[in-house]
Amino acid sequence: MIKWLPIGFDEALKKTVDTITPLGIETVSLSECPGRIASADLLSKVDSPSIDASLKDGYAVNSQDIIYADEKRPVRLTIAGTSAAGDIKTFSPMKPGEAFRILTGAKLPDGADAVLAEEFVNVEDDNTITAKNIAEIGRNILPKGSDVKIGQRIVKKNQLLTPGFAGILAAAGFSELPVFKQPCVAIIATGDEVVAPGRPLPEGKLYASNMVTLSAFCHSYGMKTITVTVKDTADELKKTLIHALDNTDAIITSGGAWTGDRDLVAKILSDMGWTQIFHRIRIGPGKAVGFGILKEKPIFILPGGPPSNLMGFLQIALPGLMKLAGHPVPGLNRKRVQLSSDLHGRDIDWTQFIFGILDYGGHDDAAVLPVFHSLRQKGRLQSMAEATAIAAIPEGKTVITAGSSITVQVISSSHFII
Repeated sequence: MIKWLPIGFDEALKKTVDTITPLGIETVSLSECPGRIASADLLSKVDSPSIDASLKDGYAVNSQDIIYADEKRPVRLTIAGTSAAGDIKTFSPMKPGEAFRILTGAKLPDGADAVLAEEFVNVEDDNTITAKNIAEIGRNILPKGSDVKIGQRIVKKNQLLTPGFAGILAAAGFSELPVFKQPCVAIIATGDEVVAPGRPLPEGKLYASNMVTLSAFCHSYGMKTITVTVKDTADELKKTLIHALDNTDAIITSGGAWTGDRDLVAKILSDMGWTQIFHRIRIGPGKAVGFGILKEKPIFILPGGPPSNLMGFLQIALPGLMKLAGHPVPGLNRKRVQLSSDLHGRDIDWTQFIFGILDYGGHDDAAVLPVFHSLRQKGRLQSMAEATAIAAIPEGKTVITAGSSITVQVISSSHFII
């Protein structure tokens, strides 16, 4: 077997993202669009509103008729009709000296260019009102197409769709839209010692917590998963990989990533003919991460130690899966922060990642940077569970001093942040 030397993190990430192409396109309903990536420009099919509509209950008027109206000099107008929201009947054009009783959302009759709110009107009888205030052109009117105009681009291709887009796309005439498919990911936990959660735990065994964590992250990004545990035997692992290749879009293996007697993943994948892009990266934790392609499907090899497993997933596998789902800028969101303490790295040619939490200090001032607190003192599972951000000491540095301003990756509870 070829001995692969570790590559730098930036190179590994670039190779991953450049190698993977998005899956095909599917059509989803508007309610299913949040978190998905638009596969085409979406142009409004209609004007919204489709009419010049009243913003208030009141009276549609010609502004020139009441240009001098006030409490002392009210202007008498004749009521020529009534217009309510949703009315489809047509009206004769309004004549000088006339007004229309109009309700919120109703179409403005021809000849009217303003709506006088009803609090500025006295009703004398069924046919006559007096206007006690002016209403300049456009007053209390929502113009046709003021929300969206027909042909207006609402969404760009490759744009992340948020819940807010569902409403405006509905107004623009859409009930469904084309998006990139979300991958179904096989997560294979390897090792004679791992047991699927929910089953009895024999002495000396441990639950496959890595598998659950990775599956939860995938689900939070809208991806489906198939999870399975497999023993450290070549035949079982190969059968599991073959089944996953036939039934999913991408594979993540957890454990068995190194070169020990029972670390079989890379060897079996090699025997199966995969194209290995890299195996081992100069990062900590997560050095044993590997990536390759088999039957045109991406496969990520992750180490079994929980910090290395999760960090390898967040830094390499997750961006790869996001690229598969069409994200134009795959990876965790980023934020500028201030360090509360020194951060120390491993070697000058190494990228060191550190789990931490962000402290916003209870203020809403966007100009004040949140503070990053390292969680290195915590137990490994506890630090992973509590972490809200990841700091990196890049190659070329071994320390970043307290008070420095750096950019961190945000482990967000919502992935609809652009």
